[in-house]
Amino acid sequence: MSIFTGLNINASGLALERLKLDTISTNIANVNTHQTENGEAYRRKTIDFSESLKNVQATQQGLKTEKMSFGVKVNQIREDQTENLSYDPTNPNADEDGYIALSNVNTADEMVAMIEALRTYEANASSLEANKLILRKALEISKD
Repeated sequence: MSIFTGLNINASGLALERLKLDTISTNIANVNTHQTENGEAYRRKTIDFSESLKNVQATQQGLKTEKMSFGVKVNQIREDQTENLSYDPTNPNADEDGYIALSNVNTADEMVAMIEALRTYEANASSLEANKLILRKALEISKD
């Protein structure tokens, strides 16, 4: 384990939260987009992520290989497939039953997700600053 592992973990968390905020802002910007270039209504996008594990050699316990966390990684950006239909037979884009597909973005849900991402970003930034302070103090101790 490197002394920079903590910084790398914080950096991956910050990058993930930035991507979440970008995705949320795209969702909010397209809340009223009822027809995209492929002809369908805009579908809400979400981030699928998981812990980033890597194999490392545990030298103190022999040559045993262990998995160690190195932050988070983005697996994919998913589209929410739920449909939001509205009855409007006068709309030229309506189907034969008179329904038109609307964007499935809920602004209130997106605002809650944005606040959560902002708070998580702030927590990662605070943790990064604490990690930097610890490394700075370790350097001060070692130069004495």
